[in-house]
Amino acid sequence: MSTIRVVWGTAHGPTELSSYDAALAEAGVHNYNLVTLSSVIPAGPAIEVVATAPDLGPPGEALEVVQSAATAAPDERAAAGIGWARSENGPGIFYEVDGADPDEVRREIREGLAAGRDLRDWDFVEENVHVESVAPDDDYASAVVLATYGQSHPVV
Repeated sequence: MSTIRVVWGTAHGPTELSSYDAALAEAGVHNYNLVTLSSVIPAGPAIEVVATAPDLGPPGEALEVVQSAATAAPDERAAAGIGWARSENGPGIFYEVDGADPDEVRREIREGLAAGRDLRDWDFVEENVHVESVAPDDDYASAVVLATYGQSHPVV
């Protein structure tokens, strides 16, 4: 199976959607149709924390992701984060949270991962958390953190 990459970006823009699009551009995934997955990690693929996605295929294709995204009004902070825990045999879970306070986002991710581990009869051996936040300014602000699954593929 292919690699899962954790990527992120933060940006400002004159509208909510433009700041979100700019944050996706910083993460390197703005030219894909993002298909949201639930938060179960299959056994097998490595998880790489890379900041910006490499070329994952032609523009306009579908790309499966687990995504946390936060957009804040002018003069407000946005924070987004993803945490993940893997079992000894490879399967695991992602947990994604967005908000205004990066410390609160991090705390909620850790609580969510703990609850998710309790639901599963797996021996978890690894846990990671990545949170990004963007300071307020006169424009909208967005923060995104995504786990991208493999390469893109045609939508139709």
